[in-house]
Amino acid sequence: MEITIDSSDTSVPAALEVPSGAGPWPGVVIVHDLAGLSADIRNIARRVADNGFLTVAPDLYSRGRRVKCIRTVAREMLSGRGDSIGDMLAARDLLRDRDDCTGEVGVAGFCLGGGFALVMSSKGFGAAAPFYPSIPPRYDAVLDGACPIVASFGRRDPMNIGNAERLRRAAERYGIDHDIKVYPDAGHSFANQLPAQPLLRIAGFGYNEGATDDAFERVYAFFRQHLGDHR
Repeated sequence: MEITIDSSDTSVPAALEVPSGAGPWPGVVIVHDLAGLSADIRNIARRVADNGFLTVAPDLYSRGRRVKCIRTVAREMLSGRGDSIGDMLAARDLLRDRDDCTGEVGVAGFCLGGGFALVMSSKGFGAAAPFYPSIPPRYDAVLDGACPIVASFGRRDPMNIGNAERLRRAAERYGIDHDIKVYPDAGHSFANQLPAQPLLRIAGFGYNEGATDDAFERVYAFFRQHLGDHR
């Protein structure tokens, strides 16, 4: 379902997916990767909704020309400030305010969105699920006050070498409940179905069905534990 979210200065386009059956359900904000609010991200939002979570995926590139938006949003992810942060908080509040939401909301993101999921983990969410987060591994800077974290990495990911263990150590230092797993046969973007898969795999990227299925099952179980199970 196409909706708009009232953010600080504009209305942000978003995809809303509602589980079947009777709610209320916990909510999840889905944060897209560098490709934006693509068909792949919409399918992920539907997949998560089919497992009992009310989902919304905001378009963080909605404020101007795409290249400029990508640069701006990436800077905001690194700084933890800016319009995109406000957009995700507005998406969280939209879910919380719906009658079919329990009021408990998590955040899940992929690549760029995985970095945002870590950044947002200390900003009023109940649980965070970063997939191969594209953020410098200065995790102590974003984990102070963070919610529980379920993170998924691929061992063949050239952008995250050693980062799963770094994130685990940071989570332990801050006493954050966590589930961090590395998939030995997976690379970056292993849960995203992007074009040109054969070329992506050569570069350490690409979809991996087995890792994807296992990672999502871990996320569902972790979110049900921390957001509530309302299936």
